Amino acid sequence: MQQFTRVSADVIHPWAMYSLVHAVIESPSGEQFHRTFVDSPGAVGVVALTAEGEVVLVTQYRAALGDVLTEIPAGLRDVPGEEPLVTAQRELAEEAGLQASEWQWLGRIASAPGVTNSTVEIFLARGLTDVPTDPHGPEEDHMTISCVPLSEAVEKVVRGDLTDSKTCVGLLLADKALRDGTA
Repeated sequence: MQQFTRVSADVIHPWAMYSLVHAVIESPSGEQFHRTFVDSPGAVGVVALTAEGEVVLVTQYRAALGDVLTEIPAGLRDVPGEEPLVTAQRELAEEAGLQASEWQWLGRIASAPGVTNSTVEIFLARGLTDVPTDPHGPEEDHMTISCVPLSEAVEKVVRGDLTDSKTCVGLLLADKALRDGTA
């Protein structure tokens, strides 16, 4: 595919961690068009695997959907300059009250490329031990934590019971890496 070029990008509305951006793009044929998207620092997701082969899932309210979702522990890369692994370690402790002695990067996904430039770095965490949780905000204050066998979590993805994209991709990547012996 030929290259598209971003001619300009202007912040229309800044928020705490996000900005609404209006961009002018030029197509390979020279046609210019306008797009608006959300600029994001990105995020991390953690597939935390217990010694018994269970994955840690958190269930929390998601205001944008007006619903409760079950997901892998995750969070925004909201500390400037912080490496994704450090963010993943912090989020696992904050949300699930866990730390891990073994970490493996599984991949990166574009969460919703039609509306945001946000990407999610996904990690596998093993060798789990308990640490104090550090909830941030009402959603995390009311969050519940559960552990289910990885095979059951993968079945929930296939059945459509788990719908969060980073969770679905993270669980499938972890399952494949473990089956292939690369994790």
